[in-house]
Amino acid sequence: MVDAVRGSGVVVTGAGGGIGAALARRFAAEGARVVVNDLDAGKAKAVAAEVGGIAVVGDASGIVEEARDALGGSIDVYCANAGVASGGTEAAEESVWALAWDVNVMAHVRAAHALLPEWLERGSGRFVSTVSAAGLLTMIGAAPYSVTKHGAYAFAEWLSLTYRHRGVKVHAICPQGVRTDMLTGSGSAGDLVLAPTAIEPEAVADALFAGIAEDRFLILPHPEVGQYYQARAAEPERWLRGMNRIQRTWEAER
Repeated sequence: MVDAVRGSGVVVTGAGGGIGAALARRFAAEGARVVVNDLDAGKAKAVAAEVGGIAVVGDASGIVEEARDALGGSIDVYCANAGVASGGTEAAEESVWALAWDVNVMAHVRAAHALLPEWLERGSGRFVSTVSAAGLLTMIGAAPYSVTKHGAYAFAEWLSLTYRHRGVKVHAICPQGVRTDMLTGSGSAGDLVLAPTAIEPEAVADALFAGIAEDRFLILPHPEVGQYYQARAAEPERWLRGMNRIQRTWEAER
């Protein structure tokens, strides 16, 4: 049991399945009051019924006020989990880039804008950003996803360094493959890079709660990602050559 979340009002976006549903279940099991958000009303209501929570249906960018009301006037933990796995290269349609930017980055910005006045006034609040290892590294075959997940990580990092002395806790979750519909939809690139070491969504929730207990910003459900991130920073040319080998392997197998 993590005392920091017992009795808290928690919002999880994109919680109709996958990582979001696992987070909602875990927060509820730890004694939190949970709002389950998803675009799919049926999925949101099913998970909410399962965890004894409240379903708030709609675009994650604009549900803070409704979720706050559902929790009795205050949000303690906000999990910005909703995301889109947009594949493609620089040639992807601008609408694909725009959607990835809106969901993977701007939804987080809009939520923080709505949450921070209350949190800063009272001196507490917790923002959980589901990023991806792609936000620390990259992902072959998915330029819009990789670029916007870098943005999501950068925004979480900025929130942490800017407001931690004022009581705002921030966590950035950066898993590699997770056995969800998003992984299934990632195609041959996901099969090559992500599927071999994929974990269950519940393992991501476990990693988050371990990080909350230790008051850690960076949550790595795949610990090896930390080593890759260090290698990327220390020897970028070597790292890029290695990633290019993976790219060439993928191209040869397609």
